[in-house]
Amino acid sequence: MPQNYQVLAENIKSRINPDHIALQRSFSAELATISYSDVLVYVRLAMKGVDEDYTRRTKDAGERVKDHLRASLTNVIFRYQGSVMTNTHIRAHSDIDLLTITNKFYTYDAYSAKKMLNEQANSLTYSQRQKLTNEVNVTGYSGSLLDDLRSLRLDCENILSSKYSVCDIEHAKAIKITNLSLGRDVDIVIANHYDDVVSIINDKGDYRGIQVYNKETHSRGDVDYPFMSIEKINARGIETVGRIKKMIRFLKNVKAKSNSDIRLSSFDFNAICYDINVDKYKYLSFYELVPVLYQQIKSLCDNQWHSDSLMSVDGREAIFKGHPDKLRHLRLILNEVTSIYSDMIDARIFGKTLVQMI
Repeated sequence: MPQNYQVLAENIKSRINPDHIALQRSFSAELATISYSDVLVYVRLAMKGVDEDYTRRTKDAGERVKDHLRASLTNVIFRYQGSVMTNTHIRAHSDIDLLTITNKFYTYDAYSAKKMLNEQANSLTYSQRQKLTNEVNVTGYSGSLLDDLRSLRLDCENILSSKYSVCDIEHAKAIKITNLSLGRDVDIVIANHYDDVVSIINDKGDYRGIQVYNKETHSRGDVDYPFMSIEKINARGIETVGRIKKMIRFLKNVKAKSNSDIRLSSFDFNAICYDINVDKYKYLSFYELVPVLYQQIKSLCDNQWHSDSLMSVDGREAIFKGHPDKLRHLRLILNEVTSIYSDMIDARIFGKTLVQMI
């Protein structure tokens, strides 16, 4: 039985445009041409990005926090992370993560750097050997890493508590403020840079990782590499004229409408879509992206080699290998996509020739 796509479409409109800002004339005209099909309208809306006015306000809230911190802090670097930075968020009132990264020290994978120099030096270029050698020979930091991070966290708490009436400092990994005039939340995360071998030999930059400070345990978490993922998704977005971002948003909206508790993250959806060969979809219309996603997800569910080999966008982390629970949740996404795809076939969206589902 087909789903009520009119209701589902209205739910998406409420998420991406809660204030009912007038849609761009070109998008309204596009919707008018497909209004004969409720499922087609739903799919198009599920792939649409949040209006620029909403996203601008979210970024402005982050910039105001940054200005307050920059006025009082020294030896820090500010970076953003999250789906707002790739325009793959699906909520108008999305929050934004502002990373406040200490510039007093960084850490690196000394073991792997030394091992590569000792065991694989002949496979490296002269430039790569020099970069690794220079890193290994740098004098270690003489201060207390954790104490410095705690001090930075406390400084940020004091500054922001004096600037924002809604400032929650109780969370272990983030200070959470609300900018009441803009109606946006900002999470301020304290961290340090981390460099693995890949980062070192590629001149760091967006290859760098971060370790987030945990106030509650007075410790640092596992390494994340958000910057390269953001850069790669944005580059692939340019290459495909936004199609990869349409697919990511579609999967997020499919998860949002599901009655099942689907425990897959933006990180996972990014990897699933980034893995698809660009030649399969770079010239397709929006509705033709649904069978592409169906085939990709079904392959991951049915083919262990495919699921085991799927890596994160930055290439450093296996998504499904060793995580059978994630594959179970991927099957729930497959069920949702299959249902939509089947309704599109029944509605003859792909023409009179029935599209076979594998």
